[in-house]
Amino acid sequence: MSHPHGDSKRTVWYRTQFSSWMIAVGVVLAIALVVIAAINASYRTVSLVLLIAAAAFLVTGGIKVTVSAHGVTVASALVPFLRRTIPLDRIAHASARWTRPREIGGWGYRWKPGLSAVSLRQGDALWLELVRGTNFVITVDDAQTAADLVNRYLPGPGEGR
Repeated sequence: MSHPHGDSKRTVWYRTQFSSWMIAVGVVLAIALVVIAAINASYRTVSLVLLIAAAAFLVTGGIKVTVSAHGVTVASALVPFLRRTIPLDRIAHASARWTRPREIGGWGYRWKPGLSAVSLRQGDALWLELVRGTNFVITVDDAQTAADLVNRYLPGPGEGR
């Protein structure tokens, strides 16, 4: 993480967060499905299709969150080209608070009306209030520092978007 003093337009905050249980489930499920597909041809197709579930656990089991002058990006730590960036002009305000997975729809990448989330655990979470009235939530350590930096990047009253 860059030092928070100096030109805030150059400050970048990032954290990598892992869910060991999600990664373990993904690995065990993938191995089991490949073994079943290799041993029993009658289950091969369904086993290979179910590998998508194992991949979902692996892809969302580790994330890298970055806050910069460009916005907030959350990317899979294991498959970095799978990412979502929320540009600053789409963010109205950022905050941090303790969050439980059940508040935001569960674990992994979640979507429900008015809210999208990347949830690996209960705990510290970055809450982005978007200009369209919805929220994007990311459970990540040191979310308050991330929220403070996002808010520092947002235009002040009268500066426009």
